[in-house]
Amino acid sequence: MNLKLPPGVTIDAPIHPGYDAILSFEALEFVAKLHRAFEPRRKELLHKRIERQARIDAGEMPDFLPETRHIREDEWKIAPLPPALACRRVEITGPVEAKMIINALNSGADSYMADFEDSNSPKWENQIQGQINLYQAIRRELAFTNEAGKQYRLKDKTATLQIRARGWHLDEKHVRVDGERVSGGIFDFALAFFHNAKEQIARGAGPFYYLPKLESHLEARLWNDIFCAAQDHIGLPRGTIKATVLVETILATFEMEEILHELREHSAGLNAGRWDYIFSCIKKFRKNKDFCLANRGAITMEVPFMRSYALALVQACHKRGAPAIGGMSALIPIKNDAAANEKALAGVRHDKRRDATDGYDGGWVAHPGLVDIAMEEFVNVLGKRPNQWEKQVSATLGPKDWLDFRPAQPITEAGLRNNINVGIHYLGSWLAGNGCVPIHNLMEDAATAEISRSQVWQWVVSPKGVLDDGRKVTAEMVQAMIDEEVLEVKATVTAQGEEVATYDQAAKIFAEMSLRPDYPEFLTLPLYEAME
Repeated sequence: MNLKLPPGVTIDAPIHPGYDAILSFEALEFVAKLHRAFEPRRKELLHKRIERQARIDAGEMPDFLPETRHIREDEWKIAPLPPALACRRVEITGPVEAKMIINALNSGADSYMADFEDSNSPKWENQIQGQINLYQAIRRELAFTNEAGKQYRLKDKTATLQIRARGWHLDEKHVRVDGERVSGGIFDFALAFFHNAKEQIARGAGPFYYLPKLESHLEARLWNDIFCAAQDHIGLPRGTIKATVLVETILATFEMEEILHELREHSAGLNAGRWDYIFSCIKKFRKNKDFCLANRGAITMEVPFMRSYALALVQACHKRGAPAIGGMSALIPIKNDAAANEKALAGVRHDKRRDATDGYDGGWVAHPGLVDIAMEEFVNVLGKRPNQWEKQVSATLGPKDWLDFRPAQPITEAGLRNNINVGIHYLGSWLAGNGCVPIHNLMEDAATAEISRSQVWQWVVSPKGVLDDGRKVTAEMVQAMIDEEVLEVKATVTAQGEEVATYDQAAKIFAEMSLRPDYPEFLTLPLYEAME
């Protein structure tokens, strides 16, 4: 199928039936307009990330910005929220596949974050079919029939839709404007906004977004300016868009109030993106010989640096009249093992009870079967109130708390093997086109894969990367375990009746990313280039 493309726009990818409606001339004109206006600033901000990392590698530690002190000290609030975002006790997330969209919207959660980012493998077909699926879901036209003939349709009452575009570091390699790749985030946002914003407003819930992996208030400012340009383009009042920022990088913690301030006309609060946050800490302090984290399983929300960051997010949000949304509980229901299932459900209850008691206004789950459990914990604390903005965190929190990276032990062979196993399993699935994978009774996405390979890299490089039995983690040890664990993964995948064609490549990529002397910024960057 041939598309009529605007001047300067090229697409190097198949145009399957139905794609033309999403990739319309007018929509691509809008993509090109945003690209030309804002791509130079995106590149500049990505370069600032590199400069900041170089300073951290040289020993500089993050702190509050002196030039934004007035923002932290002045009196101000974000703009009022629309009724559709007033109550967000439970939010469910997942990729933009038709069945998952329907199940999530029907789940009983207050909100569903449709994900073009970490839980979605960004194959061209996934990105465009995901846009088609959302277009149909917003108009209540989406339906799905599985291979067994079971039909999935939307209920009369559905969760409020929010959409997460890709982060600033990701491109959409199949689309170019004036010879340059477009930003994946701009591409995802532009298509969803252009086709659906007015329809969402007519139906009383939207356009609402999630913004991932911001590292500074200047990156939030770029999104805010894009929102203003987008609303002007289609004739909507500024402030119609509302967006929640995921605080999932350590640097963003030092600028939470500034991020809310930049987006205050469009802000819908902050979310504690806990898994990417752990990955961010490893990435940022990778050359600090005093920094080393224990097994992933030991890094809970109760350890000092995670606990203080979580409380600081509530403090910043409630000070500014903004929702504070708790992060993902990766636990999922376990079939055919009642004891293990009850343990998992108890973990979810504990997680949501702690968040609600701390002052969070809602929290995330990864599975429809957990919505009722999470809802019960927030209702127990909030009662009939839609939020608890009146609850203020009085503690004085800052760098000494957020940089208290305990525990450093234990590091065990089981923990090392688990990281390798999960990393290979996830990468193999991602390369096959699935970005949201249940592994060892946890729902894994790109964030947990990033933690897995980052910890392996750190334990090899750091002098503190020593197992509890006294052995130093070495490249040779890791390579031997990769050779063993890929066989375990392939056996597991085969037993599930799935193909294993991508897993040898996944093991090779995991080894390259974990054992090279320089630390690759994002696992998904080389993966995306390897993907068709």
